[in-house]
Amino acid sequence: MRIADWFSSCLCVFAVLIALFALAGCEAERRKSDAELGLNAQQSTGRKLYDNYCDRCHEPYSSRGKKGPSLKGVFKQQYLPLSGLPANDARVGDIVKYGRSKMEGFGQVMTDQQIQDLLAYLHTL
Repeated sequence: MRIADWFSSCLCVFAVLIALFALAGCEAERRKSDAELGLNAQQSTGRKLYDNYCDRCHEPYSSRGKKGPSLKGVFKQQYLPLSGLPANDARVGDIVKYGRSKMEGFGQVMTDQQIQDLLAYLHTL
């Protein structure tokens, strides 16, 4: 085998491996519609709030984090992963309203009803 042929074969194998690793690291799902997710009106309103205020820092459908931790399955755990606080509406609502650590609070821009709508959506993740 000539060196040029060997080098060309290695490049092809390397390119295939890079493509496989890139695809394997992709955890995000296709964005589903509210209807596909079976969201009720309150959850749909909460999803819009999530998109406006939370999505820039928190992934909703992936375990990958952005600036903040992923919120996928946040209410499926007994405790919140970073703070160790109970994963319930009261604690998560307080975090949304008042902030925590590096997260700003949204109590000045969201009403209590909007926070409840957001929590309803977070329960669907």
